[in-house]
Amino acid sequence: MKTIQLQDGFGIDRLQLIEQATPVSEATKVLVRLEAVSLNYVDLLVVRGQLNPNLPLPYVPVADGAGVVEQVGDGVTAFQVGDRVVTTFIPDWLSDKPTSETTSYETRQGLGIVSGQLSEYKLFQVNQLTHYSTHLSAAEASTLPIAGLTAWNALQYAALQPGETVLLYGTGGVSIFALQFAKTLGATVIITSSSDEKLKRSQQLGADVLINYKSTPEWETVVHQATAGRGADVVLETVGGQNLQRSLNALRMGGYISVVGLLDGFEATINTLTLLHQQATIRGMEVGSTADFEAMNGAIATHQIHPVIDKTFALDQAQQAFEYLEQGLHFGKIVITL
Repeated sequence: MKTIQLQDGFGIDRLQLIEQATPVSEATKVLVRLEAVSLNYVDLLVVRGQLNPNLPLPYVPVADGAGVVEQVGDGVTAFQVGDRVVTTFIPDWLSDKPTSETTSYETRQGLGIVSGQLSEYKLFQVNQLTHYSTHLSAAEASTLPIAGLTAWNALQYAALQPGETVLLYGTGGVSIFALQFAKTLGATVIITSSSDEKLKRSQQLGADVLINYKSTPEWETVVHQATAGRGADVVLETVGGQNLQRSLNALRMGGYISVVGLLDGFEATINTLTLLHQQATIRGMEVGSTADFEAMNGAIATHQIHPVIDKTFALDQAQQAFEYLEQGLHFGKIVITL
């Protein structure tokens, strides 16, 4: 089988196509023929060595993937040969509230301890997989584990209601999923981008208010104008860093900010007086449980939602796919087919 590994150091240029023996099923495991993987920003951090500079090499990266069950061990009852499956990112968090034990980084595929999905075949534990809606392709399903579920829970935790307004930043995977989910809930969507072309594509998906933050640097004012002076009910903070204060400025009193991203860095400073006056809820969150995943899948099936894929690459184009991600050119998700 073919696989992509980080070889001899970190960096996109160290991703190499390797031939390996195809694994065989074990008693409690499931052998999956992977058909597609999708890229997330965290995958880029892994490849660069920024997430874990002590990552033992060689290593197979990429957290999210989807495929078909090829073999099941004698002790497996949850899956059958031929089932269409997608990976879970936090496999021990099955339901209820997260704990340090159920969300351990050591269990997460693609982050350094457990190998990732850039391989034609892989053995999985049962809790590392779930089924996906039959109306989706494998490429579409591969976008769900991190980006899809993050967007879903960001809105669920905020209890977004019909008629309320949500503010989204950029047109990456999480924001575009949130746009799609918010419209099914009957919410108004304000979205920002530095690209008028991407804003037009967002409008085609239902975005109501479009803001080019390059040509309108004081975009918080536009948010307040679009909401009759109230501010957004919910903000999906995918940028992080110093943008968090601007999210607080754009929020209505008593509003909700879901912090899900760190593109602007790991540190943020906010004005505590503004926080108190706004009586805002700021919640950090990452992805969700398997039960959350299954609830999202149900909604995706009910509303026949199709994830937005910007560009698809072949396995031997993995370096080009990561370069495309690094350049931030995408609208929605980037997929590699196997």
